Amino acid sequence: MLAQNAPQAHAADRAAGRAAEDTATGDPVKITWLEEGGLGAAAGSTFGVPWPKGAHPADRTFALTTADGKDVPLQTWATAYWPDGSLKWTAHAAGEGLGDGTAYRLTADEPAAPAKKVTVTEKGGRITVDTGVIKAVIGKDGEKLVRSVTRGGTEIARDGRLVLLRQGDIDDGDHGSAKWDRFDGEISAAKVEQKGPVRAVVRIDGKHRKGGRGWLPFSVRLYFYAGADSFRMVHTITFDGDQNKDFIRGLGVRFSVPMRDEAYDRHIRIAGEDKGFLTEAVKGITGLRRDPGASVRKAQVKGEKLADPATWDQRVTSRLHLIPTWGDYTLSQLSADGFTLRKRTKPGHGWIPAGGGGRATGFGYVGGVSGGLSFGLRDFWEKFPAQLDIRGAAGDEAEVTLWLWSPEAQPMDLRFYHDGLGQDTYAEQLEGLNITYEDYEPKFGTPYGIARTSELTFWANAATPSADTLVQQAAALRTPPQLVAGPADLVRAKVFGGLFSPVDRSTAAKAKIEDRLDFLFAYHKGQVEQRRWYGFWDYGDIMHTYDEDRHQWRYDVGGYAWDNSELSPDLWLWLAYMRSGRADIYRFAEAMTRHTGEVDAYHLGKWTGLGTRHGVQHFADSAKQQRISTALYRRYLYYLTADERIGDIMHALVDSDESFLVLDPQRKVRPDPDYKPDRHALSIGFGTDWSGLAGAWLTEWERRGPQAEKAEARLRSTMETIAAQTNGFVQGAALYDLDTGKYAIDDKPKVSVSHLSAVFGLVEVCAEVIDLIDLPEFKEAWLDYCRYFNATKAEQKARYGTDFGSLILVQGHSRLDAYAAVQLKDDTLAARAWQKFTEFHEGDGYPEDSVSWKSTKVTGPDVLVPGVEAPWVSTNATAQYGLAAIQNLALLGDKLPG
Repeated sequence: MLAQNAPQAHAADRAAGRAAEDTATGDPVKITWLEEGGLGAAAGSTFGVPWPKGAHPADRTFALTTADGKDVPLQTWATAYWPDGSLKWTAHAAGEGLGDGTAYRLTADEPAAPAKKVTVTEKGGRITVDTGVIKAVIGKDGEKLVRSVTRGGTEIARDGRLVLLRQGDIDDGDHGSAKWDRFDGEISAAKVEQKGPVRAVVRIDGKHRKGGRGWLPFSVRLYFYAGADSFRMVHTITFDGDQNKDFIRGLGVRFSVPMRDEAYDRHIRIAGEDKGFLTEAVKGITGLRRDPGASVRKAQVKGEKLADPATWDQRVTSRLHLIPTWGDYTLSQLSADGFTLRKRTKPGHGWIPAGGGGRATGFGYVGGVSGGLSFGLRDFWEKFPAQLDIRGAAGDEAEVTLWLWSPEAQPMDLRFYHDGLGQDTYAEQLEGLNITYEDYEPKFGTPYGIARTSELTFWANAATPSADTLVQQAAALRTPPQLVAGPADLVRAKVFGGLFSPVDRSTAAKAKIEDRLDFLFAYHKGQVEQRRWYGFWDYGDIMHTYDEDRHQWRYDVGGYAWDNSELSPDLWLWLAYMRSGRADIYRFAEAMTRHTGEVDAYHLGKWTGLGTRHGVQHFADSAKQQRISTALYRRYLYYLTADERIGDIMHALVDSDESFLVLDPQRKVRPDPDYKPDRHALSIGFGTDWSGLAGAWLTEWERRGPQAEKAEARLRSTMETIAAQTNGFVQGAALYDLDTGKYAIDDKPKVSVSHLSAVFGLVEVCAEVIDLIDLPEFKEAWLDYCRYFNATKAEQKARYGTDFGSLILVQGHSRLDAYAAVQLKDDTLAARAWQKFTEFHEGDGYPEDSVSWKSTKVTGPDVLVPGVEAPWVSTNATAQYGLAAIQNLALLGDKLPG
């Protein structure tokens, strides 16, 4: 592990050593902001950088400097290693010294230390984190996660806690009788994960509890940066209730804020749309019949301390007690398109409308001239229904609640959406699959074990912030500033199998492909907005297939609805970002990773480690498989940001081979009626099954996680025993032993090839492991699969004794031809790769000139809202076209005809 507390070196000493260092390890890495604007009001940024194999030893330290040579304090740790022990990925945290500069320089050197280090101390039942500006006391037990937040000796907030409202049934008619129960978050464990000097991380776990019942587990991480006046919260819940009885009515994070100032020196700020704000005082002295004075009015609006009322116009001063105090405010975002804002003086009195609009930022402030709390919930409107509450601001203590699920919305209803339609047997269920494409099975459409993460930020202000500061804080909440390495350095490191290269428009043929890649991303991004694919459980996913007759995606038709990572759109998006550096692609992929890694997979229960195939509800389909939960879709965001929550998800997948003992993914179609899952003889396929397992093992191994030794052994043993099969990957599957981690060798040659086997990350993980592990037999087996998938049936029969049958996804599999062409230095395969990528195959992909590559306008009454459509676009085809285009260009761009 890299040292996090390396001594500060003098700038002159660093400068002297840089030339020699650059010669030894190559050019320094240029680090830039993902979006323009710089750090703004954010506490800091954590970013990941990949390194070529052998470039840096494990104990290398790094320094960050601005473009003009000023040192930026840096904390570094390793997130992945090459097999030779050299650094593969490093994570870096910076805050103090960052600004709105466009570029920084990361070099191998001693890091600068922050002027105000973040420190962590543990004593008794609490953890204290001091950034040098604010101090937070964190509980290890009880209900108060954050016991207090102080700044300069002044308490800004206290009693940070979690709130859950449960409803036991749903009012389906025109009467209301449902009762609510309130549960409070109770801590079961708290752990310091990082202690500084630049960044500290504290993890808190527990459940929501009322009386003897504890449910809805939570995992909360708090992030602090040196010299910062704010902290970030990453809040995860995992649903473990009964979908027919446990309806979440409200889910929130709550703080109490001491109110010390006079009512006219207490301020409320609530962000609306764009840079808009509600700007008010608890006791307003503007707009009155009598004027206290222009300077007084102006100061209150600016949030400044008012002069002694004795100096005001006495017609106002003598009547201050007759001016109402407004203690309660609520902003509700119940849809992606509308919010309402209201206020009241106190409980028991009527609410007064205070405005509204479309899409609120999800940010506010409550406090006074002696200090106050800014607070916000990221993706506020995208993950509706959300709500911000301020209560009691006219009293001694205000209460702020950020509702991740608004109690004013309909209760969270996770019940299965139909009654089964009589599909009680496998035969009936397969008939259902043949009409709605839904793989139904009783009791499989359960949300038990799915999860969701929310991100919140809090600022402890010494006084009411200025309007400009509030705008900056809201912007930092909505789009957290992210430092990144550029495409050239990402490509240079040869990570992720080296399957991407920078965007290249140097020839007309390449430019045409780049234009089409841009079109496909823009179209899917636009459809998210046009079709309103938003909501707490939905945001981040896209739909699977279009219904041309209804001019609508098939949101209500079985397996044609939510995509749930089918055919790897996640991989397409991340490779598209890695080669382009485009912020819009990054943010789209980030939201998808958050969603698909949590909502589409199980984190509790008997199906832990498995994901759910595409469907009307994210958990509806009975196909629970590795191909959806795979770590291969999460690794990009983790390595680019060192996000601990993503790291947790990938760690948990190391033992997911155990899930095959619980559930046979082929149970409905398996030709062998006598097969029963056995610990020493589990049927696990070499395609979608093994790729998911291999991705988890590879990631754990290179991260040097707690089970790295086991993960490496599993990876090697399965590679060896796949290679030892008579027909290698073409064999399709074999019996796996959970205790030895090996496949049994089937001495009978079989041919079992599916068009799905290689399109859920198998191509990508094989490229990586072949580069990392010297096992010629495995490489040969994989290259054989690559060579023969798109070969003629005669060629397949000549090699294996029989052909592979009628296969589809030829265009997507052209990247297998490209990979084999490079490895074997075979120009014939190179030509075939581009041929298969461009030629027409009935119902397969996006042939070169067989689709329009355009969208057309659609208006009412054909559609709900005006927009565009491209009926020829499907998410399956987009993902596979995108991956094939990107990888073919990287591998064989110099051989592209034209």
